[in-house]
Amino acid sequence: MYFPPEPADTDADASSPPFTFTLAVKDNIATRSPDDSTSTTCGSRILQNYKSPFEATIVTQLRRRGARVVGKTNLDEFGMGSHSLFSHFGGTYERPHDPSSGSAGSAGAAVSVGGSSGGSSVAVRLGDVDVALGTDTGGSVRLPAAYGGVVGFKPSYGMLSRFGVVPYANSLDTVGLLAPTVAPIRRLIVGEDPTSKRSEEQDQTAGLWRESDVDRDPTSLTLASRLRIAGQRMGYNGETFAPDLRGMTFGIPLEYNIEELDPRIRTAWAAAAERLRSLGATIAAVSLPSTRHALSAYYVIAPAEAASNLARYDGVRYGQIGDLGAEVETASEAEAKAEPETKPETTPPTGEADGEQDEAVLYERVRGAGLGREVQRRILLGNYVLSSSARDNYFVQAQRVRRVIVRDFDAVFRLPNPLRDHKTVGEHQGVYTDDARGHIDLSDLPEGLPLADKRGPAQVDFLLCPTAPTPAPRVADVEAAPSAVDAYINDVFTVPASLAGLPAISIPMPAADTGTATEAEAFCPGFQLIGQFFDDARLLQVAETVMTAAFEQPEDMAALEKHRKTGVST
Repeated sequence: MYFPPEPADTDADASSPPFTFTLAVKDNIATRSPDDSTSTTCGSRILQNYKSPFEATIVTQLRRRGARVVGKTNLDEFGMGSHSLFSHFGGTYERPHDPSSGSAGSAGAAVSVGGSSGGSSVAVRLGDVDVALGTDTGGSVRLPAAYGGVVGFKPSYGMLSRFGVVPYANSLDTVGLLAPTVAPIRRLIVGEDPTSKRSEEQDQTAGLWRESDVDRDPTSLTLASRLRIAGQRMGYNGETFAPDLRGMTFGIPLEYNIEELDPRIRTAWAAAAERLRSLGATIAAVSLPSTRHALSAYYVIAPAEAASNLARYDGVRYGQIGDLGAEVETASEAEAKAEPETKPETTPPTGEADGEQDEAVLYERVRGAGLGREVQRRILLGNYVLSSSARDNYFVQAQRVRRVIVRDFDAVFRLPNPLRDHKTVGEHQGVYTDDARGHIDLSDLPEGLPLADKRGPAQVDFLLCPTAPTPAPRVADVEAAPSAVDAYINDVFTVPASLAGLPAISIPMPAADTGTATEAEAFCPGFQLIGQFFDDARLLQVAETVMTAAFEQPEDMAALEKHRKTGVST
């Protein structure tokens, strides 16, 4: 993490924010400093000296709410990775603490901090900042949060502005927040007083969901749309519910109980469900049958969009040739430096062909020298699935899978999806409804529909599932994997919510044996709570309730602190 100077106060007459907090910003989010010394590198060589001429909207919004930006954090290059190892400036990882020596363990025992927002997670985990900004395309906020024992929140797609965020995959990218607990995230998203009316001036107690400057922002929902949807959602207008979760139903998606799930996480999952039940919630098993296709669809759609977005890094629009050295020397420059006797005797009949050839060579060398191997791998994959011979078989099919995944979620949630026609809810399961709330009308169930007791799909408020199938792996195991794509399996539980654009939050939960865990064994796995689109306010309130109850015992809180501090970031 490096530390840019704070910009001078440009509005000295403005009232002070009701609270202040320190903020770290992931280095693919644009920031500015008074002396123009702050870079936005995306962890890439091709942007190592890039200075943004403007600041990202989300950073400006948080500054108005009292944020003091103290640093920018490392990441996988352009956000492409699950372990924060693919940065041009070096990977971010943890070396487990050795209790006997009081120092970090050997480099060979280094453990992944997750990615791609690994630097932001570490900054929160070690107490360097109160809140950190990350980006979540397929789990890049939630996975590092789960590995680090902190909270990682991915809001509904379009909730937070992406203006000033360097794009990876536009239809999936979401700005996310990390913090030690849910409270600061909820305060920033929902606001101090949801019942207060906005004034013409900036209301510094209002939540980010009520920002008015998004009306001219194509990367987020307009304020009118937000207010319309919020009218159908609890939590945005001052409504509260019992802190013991009575009357709520939490779904356990059966498809997430995969064979590769670590037994300790499976045990903790069952314990978490029982904890919800003890708070008054009902637990129901639900099915999301298209989940098994989500990871494959994601790794078609995301690389395809990345290939398009990263075409701009060509040494002309972005990427300074001088920063990359002799590796990008053009053919003409090389020829000019050649000895006279080595020059060709003939020249092309026109300068146009020579110029086109030179331009192609320039692009190839700039991108080859300036982009890392993982980025190049995904660009190649994206260009392939968009090619005329593969587009219909891969990209089009992946988009169809994505639509089915959205319908799977809509079929199990109690709340309707405000972005869809409610008449089609459950259509893919043979169930049709004209109910304005999207509920299933039992009279419309076909006789032959194979549903137990003809009850229709379960109607739940939220889903509970693990964030990752395993604890954080050793870096050596990641690097020794037979194929680089083996690491993609870490996103298997996070990409479904990303494809559907749903809000999801990863919170740490105690393992079953935390009371007897030693410092070296401390383990608090991360679990996701997933809600319906734009149900962010209620999701955050539930997550805060659950996490508070989970760590009310001193031994559980002590285990969480051990889990967060078992390593030293490098």
